[in-house]
Amino acid sequence: MFNWISRALARYLSKPVADFSVSTSTWEALVATIRPGDVLLVEGNTRVSVAIKYLTQSTWSHAALYLGDAAGLGRNESGEPNTLVEADLEAGIRAIPLAFYRHSHTRICRPVDLELDDVEALTRYSLERLGHQYDLKNIVDLARYLLPTPPVPVRYRRRMLALGSGDPTRAICSSFIAQAFQRIRYPILPEVIAMASDDPRCRECERELYRIRHHSLFVPRDFDASPYFEIIKPTIAQGFDYRALEWSRP
Repeated sequence: MFNWISRALARYLSKPVADFSVSTSTWEALVATIRPGDVLLVEGNTRVSVAIKYLTQSTWSHAALYLGDAAGLGRNESGEPNTLVEADLEAGIRAIPLAFYRHSHTRICRPVDLELDDVEALTRYSLERLGHQYDLKNIVDLARYLLPTPPVPVRYRRRMLALGSGDPTRAICSSFIAQAFQRIRYPILPEVIAMASDDPRCRECERELYRIRHHSLFVPRDFDASPYFEIIKPTIAQGFDYRALEWSRP
């Protein structure tokens, strides 16, 4: 009974409630710009997306990891190569084509100077987790999103996303991607701890240590806010000249 109710809730929360925002770049520019290892943020339009955007006070409600054509993610029914890996509420961790978000408002967040070995590690991690399903046994994890704007104080909103068991959080938020980057020791928004220096010549000096935050506390906007991810705008990356624009007369 609980499993049936949970699946019904998942279907309800996955239903669109509004049209996607207009994309801020052309499809051709997005395809030409995105690279393996990039995180693609998405402004979703489902019921659960509305709640996540409210709780995180952000435009972005979803994140997917781009791995490219050579990642071995197979093809969809139309023959398009799967290039993205994401955690979906109903389907679990799955591979989809980039075209799935062709008409969506998106943003590319690029880890700086990511090495080829690390991209391969991200790919292996993602391939190992394909097919992992959302844990639908915990109804609390789903029911919290029935109110698109739950009356939760600002300081507790991020914590609300991490309620319940780990698997549902991994499927709803961006914890799956956060864990992948933690595997290669690439920072997103780590805690920085000031410690006394070991240098006897400088007793007043301090050194900074980085502490990994628990993956369940990461949300899509963290990749946007991270000082270690570069924001890539396809329109600019492909060459933008404001002088070439044709303006209509007032």
